[in-house]
Amino acid sequence: MSKVFEALQRLERDSGKLPPGVLLEAQQIFENGGSVPDSAVSIEIDEPELQLEPNLMAQASLLEPPSLPREPLPLRTEAPVRSFDLAQVPVENATISPDSRIVYFSDPDGPGADRFRLLRMRLWPLWESGKLKTLLVTSPQPQDGKSTVVLNLATALAEQGQRKVLVLEGDLSRPTLSKHLGLPNRPGLGECLDDNKDPLPMLRRIEPLGWYLLSAGEMRGNPAELLQSPTLAQIFESVARYFEWIIVDSPPVIPLTDTLSLKHHVDAGLLVVRADQTPRSMVENAVARIGSKHLLGLIFNGSEELGRAYNDYRKHYGPGKRQK
Repeated sequence: MSKVFEALQRLERDSGKLPPGVLLEAQQIFENGGSVPDSAVSIEIDEPELQLEPNLMAQASLLEPPSLPREPLPLRTEAPVRSFDLAQVPVENATISPDSRIVYFSDPDGPGADRFRLLRMRLWPLWESGKLKTLLVTSPQPQDGKSTVVLNLATALAEQGQRKVLVLEGDLSRPTLSKHLGLPNRPGLGECLDDNKDPLPMLRRIEPLGWYLLSAGEMRGNPAELLQSPTLAQIFESVARYFEWIIVDSPPVIPLTDTLSLKHHVDAGLLVVRADQTPRSMVENAVARIGSKHLLGLIFNGSEELGRAYNDYRKHYGPGKRQK
């Protein structure tokens, strides 16, 4: 049984139940003796002012930075060097509204933005050591909040355009990123897979967020079959040399098999689950399908208990508050 759920069982034994907002201990992507480290850290992501749902919260469990794999990840063969300048990529201005849920941009001084900074800090040592560059974000079922995590994490990693970050929309069955950003749907990954097109001319730089997007595009074939095409590996190789981070917005794991194809082209995955909504059996099923060695951690989203805690924090220690 996964060590994630052994941790859950310990919590249930100690408290008699699993209360809202309880942190799921980290699931290691890199096998390190098969045990969950005592040093796993929690990251709360708060969106209290959006009122999309009561006290929208999230919480992530990741390894401490020193926890590195025993063996380095195999190096991928890069595409042949070609002449391409990211300065040629057309800029599109996103419409950031409360429905976009990009708290890192809309509330940069809030606790939610701070939690994404902490998430970035935990990911950074793995990137710096060359062990992490492509990161897949998925969930057991729809409506768990994976696309919201993708938008905020990409914005945090881009650091206002200082880092070259690409968001690849791998959810071909139900793409939502362009809608979140208030942008028209343009050709993207679907056309690359279906017509063997070059992905580079289809990139867009999204402002004011400072990162690049390869959207899902239009689908004319079966997404599951297209994502199993060798062309997908070529797409990753084509874009990889131009970016420091590639964040993949993947479909949910349970209803579709698409994520199982995408996981072979990334270095690690994050699994987003929603408090009091995602059944534990579905979380177990999702972890089993993806494989624990492919998972870096869990994002625990929608905790009302943590929302109340952060509302109290903002009253006393938020921006503009100083102790006398």
